[in-house]
Amino acid sequence: MRILSGLQPTGRLHLGNYFGMMQPALQLQHEGDAYYFIADYHSLTVIHNAAELRDNVYNLAVDFLACGLDPNKCVFFRQSDVPEHTELSWILSCVTPMPMLENCHSYKDKTARGFTPNTGLFTYPVLMAADILIYDSDIVPVGKDQKQHLEVTRDIAAKMNATFGEGTLKIPAPRIREETAVVLGTDGQKMSKSYGNTISLFEEEKAFLKKIKGLKTDATPVEDPKPVEGSMILALYRLVTDDATYNEMVADFQKGGTGYGDYKKQLFAKLWDFFAEARERRATILADKNYVEDVLQAGAQKARAVAQQTVQRVRDAVGLAARK
Repeated sequence: MRILSGLQPTGRLHLGNYFGMMQPALQLQHEGDAYYFIADYHSLTVIHNAAELRDNVYNLAVDFLACGLDPNKCVFFRQSDVPEHTELSWILSCVTPMPMLENCHSYKDKTARGFTPNTGLFTYPVLMAADILIYDSDIVPVGKDQKQHLEVTRDIAAKMNATFGEGTLKIPAPRIREETAVVLGTDGQKMSKSYGNTISLFEEEKAFLKKIKGLKTDATPVEDPKPVEGSMILALYRLVTDDATYNEMVADFQKGGTGYGDYKKQLFAKLWDFFAEARERRATILADKNYVEDVLQAGAQKARAVAQQTVQRVRDAVGLAARK
């Protein structure tokens, strides 16, 4: 079973990235043939500063490795080190109907929020399809917000197979963790760098605590029971505690007599402890200046060997090979 997942280097890793994508990815590296990449081609739709992009890629690689990614158990690489992604993307774009892309919610959402509607943003799902299909992926772990793009990938692969012959591309299956697919940010919306509502994993302690204290709550008095439904505090607390500990806080919410400030302190303590080992690993990784680049280059070499085989198969199928 081959597993494929990627993450954009558009800023520091946050809780939504970790629980929505990274945690299941870390678990899956023990279950199959896992390929994980830093999607720097994708980030060009919003980042137009070379130094910023390079720093983001490096920091994301450090953070991913610090959280427990094991390069001996998976293939970890930088997307742009495997240029076959863009070749396959062009081939796929030639069979992808424009209405399919016009209906993608990610494009519509970003343009509604003021993003410049460049071509890269519009064709993002095609490159994403190439990322997945180029490795003959079986399973793609995604959050609910990416489910539509996975469906687009499957539709494009099916269109390629119908046009150029069955077996041209393998059609992947999604794996969605419903309970942690969407992590709420400090304002109650989905946690996203685009919304400016993130809580970074490796912020300094005071900054981390400040973010937790800033979580959106209602005006329920200290002495009154607190609403459980829709509570951001409980939603985040659930991610880092066992059932018994979580249920204790729920019972306290329903009983009343405790203010939101106290609950936020409890949440901070749990989150800070949860990532303690990752902070230690991160310090060790940063002490070796060559380690991250060595890991990415070794991963790219393995990934490119597979990608080249897929692209050659597709080139043969569509007629981009020499006449036999």
